[in-house]
Parts: sequence; structure tokens; C-alpha cells
Amino acid sequence: MGPGSSAPGGGIVAAGPVVEVVFGAPGWRAALPRVEALARRCVAAALADQGATGHVTLLLTDDADIRRLNAGFRGKEKATNVLSFPAPYGALTLGDLAVSLGVLRREAAAEGRALAAHFAHLVVHGTLHLLGHDHLSAGEAAAMERAEARILRRLGQPNPWRPRWRLAA
Repeated sequence: MGPGSSAPGGGIVAAGPVVEVVFGAPGWRAALPRVEALARRCVAAALADQGATGHVTLLLTDDADIRRLNAGFRGKEKATNVLSFPAPYGALTLGDLAVSLGVLRREAAAEGRALAAHFAHLVVHGTLHLLGHDHLSAGEAAAMERAEARILRRLGQPNPWRPRWRLAA
């Protein structure tokens, strides 16, 4: 029985999350060969953690495109790592996410993190934004960081908020 089909007894089986991955720039599959599967797992884990389901479109793009989106929708003339575009209340979709490969690579290198781990964090972070989470105040930020750490732990990914200690040589 597929999602949205009739269940025994006449009920309807709820559809699970749907993640549509759109490649808007080259280089993504070379950088992260299983990027589509990882994106779907991250969105599904974030939605499950929050007791939600729905349709999310994820645009995998480059710095130039995300800069245009950031300028057009937020008035900020710079490339950013992830953008979230929540759908209006009552829509059949949760919204859209966009992630820039260039920013992803630079941030992962600067933080000493694996590209896949940083990507997972950004997708979880963006999905939480689609569900109404924000980090404008210290309390909101702490709650969002706890949710991110919990979801990433369930995905087998490292906690991005844990300090990285280095041993003196």
C-alpha cells in the first residue's frame, strides 16, 4: 500500500515527507556523491523529530545563485550557506531550501568538518526554519541548537555546537 492510499477500515494512510532535490549548479555529485540520499535522510529526520511531514524542495546551487536569492528575498548582497523559504500557512508544501556548494566547502574547511557533516547540519537547520524555528534571541537559538544536535546525533552526524578541542603538540 503506497502513501496516501486507503488503509484497512477505510482510513487514509498519511504520506511521509517528500524531498525534491534540484541541481542548480555543477559539482554537487562530485563533492558529495550521495547528496540526494543524505538530503532526504536529513529532512526526514528533522520532520520526524518535530512531528511533522510534508514536501520540501531543496535547491543545490552555487555562490552566485544564492547571492542573487539572498539579495532578492532578504536584501543582503552576499552569498550565504542556506536559505529557507517557508510556504504560506495552509500550503501543500512546507517550503524550499537552497544550499550553496561554495559556501558549504569554505565553512567546512574553516571549521575542520567533513563536507557531508556540514551539509547535514545546514539541511537540518534549514528544515527547522521551515517549521517555524528561529535564532533571533538567545533562547530561540539555544532551543534550535539543541534540536539540531539531537537530530544530527540520530543521523550519526557530529554535534556542530560542541567545541573542538585540540591537543597541544
